[in-house]
Amino acid sequence: MNSAHLRLALAYICTALLFSACGKKPEEKKSGPPPAIITVVQAQSRTMRVYEQSIGEAESVTAPKVGAEVAGRIIRVYADIGDPVKKGQLLAEIDPVDYSADAKRLEAQALSQQKLTERYRELAKKGFISPSALENYDAQNIAAREQLTRGAKNLSRTRIVSPVDGRVDNRMVSVGDWIELGKPVFQLSTGENLRIRLPFPESVANRIKIGQTVKLSTPTAPDSGISGKVQQIQQLVGSSNRAFNAVVEIKNPGDWKPGASVNGMVIIEEHEQAVAVPAVSVVLRPAGKVVYVLANDQVAQRIVTAGVTQNGEVEILKGLQAGETVAVDGAGFLTDQAKVSVKPSDSPKGQKQ
Repeated sequence: MNSAHLRLALAYICTALLFSACGKKPEEKKSGPPPAIITVVQAQSRTMRVYEQSIGEAESVTAPKVGAEVAGRIIRVYADIGDPVKKGQLLAEIDPVDYSADAKRLEAQALSQQKLTERYRELAKKGFISPSALENYDAQNIAAREQLTRGAKNLSRTRIVSPVDGRVDNRMVSVGDWIELGKPVFQLSTGENLRIRLPFPESVANRIKIGQTVKLSTPTAPDSGISGKVQQIQQLVGSSNRAFNAVVEIKNPGDWKPGASVNGMVIIEEHEQAVAVPAVSVVLRPAGKVVYVLANDQVAQRIVTAGVTQNGEVEILKGLQAGETVAVDGAGFLTDQAKVSVKPSDSPKGQKQ
């Protein structure tokens, strides 16, 4: 091929390539924003509660005062405030010297009177004394024995002991104190039965009623929650704003302590089979409160009526059925009919009751 033919062939090739490139259409760009990434959860059917909460204190229903049963001077104290005590445990001692001496004297008198009475019984059998005289000696013998019993009992009363299992709430004496008969020495409390006083403001006075269920828990025994009933409504003494206590009495489950703080939740209403979704699923829009219900690869806006909120969930009174799938994370950025891509959630919200 000569050079003229070669140049002509190259010209044809370039022209063909040029027309081929001009004949290609440009790629069409996809229209619309990318789908929103969300997590979802199914609306749950559960019991939702309307309640009022308060923090009160546990106190012992049984709180006996231990008093001095004889007068005297305190020589020893074995228990202090806060100490646990057992029934019969020695708490303090009163000086027993005088009572011991008196008991010994009465014991000697009783023994002498008994011997004298036995002698007169022998004389009565022989007719040397009358039956009425013997009755008089018998009466004196009985009286001497009763005095001995009282003397021995007074000696034992110098040992002040706990009448119950419980705890020392207050100690009113110290070593060296002189105490009179009947003077309180210790204030005890038992933990078998407890009274819980839950304070509430006037603003909820019309919501708290006798007989309502109360859920109780205490930080000192977090694993032993218990239920009770409101048994009394007590106006606070000296209160000018009608604040009050709701009083609940319970049997100690075993590890609750008098004096410990108690969390109380008074149940005002219970809504069974309520439809509930995570609170973040409910979004405020110009149309009102809405949720976004998943349908294939997009969501539909659903206007709802919300009820109570409990533990991060909202009760849906109207507009949604249990089992429907709603957007959770990302719901606040959605619009009606928005395209979505569902991201798996490691810890689905709204699954706990």
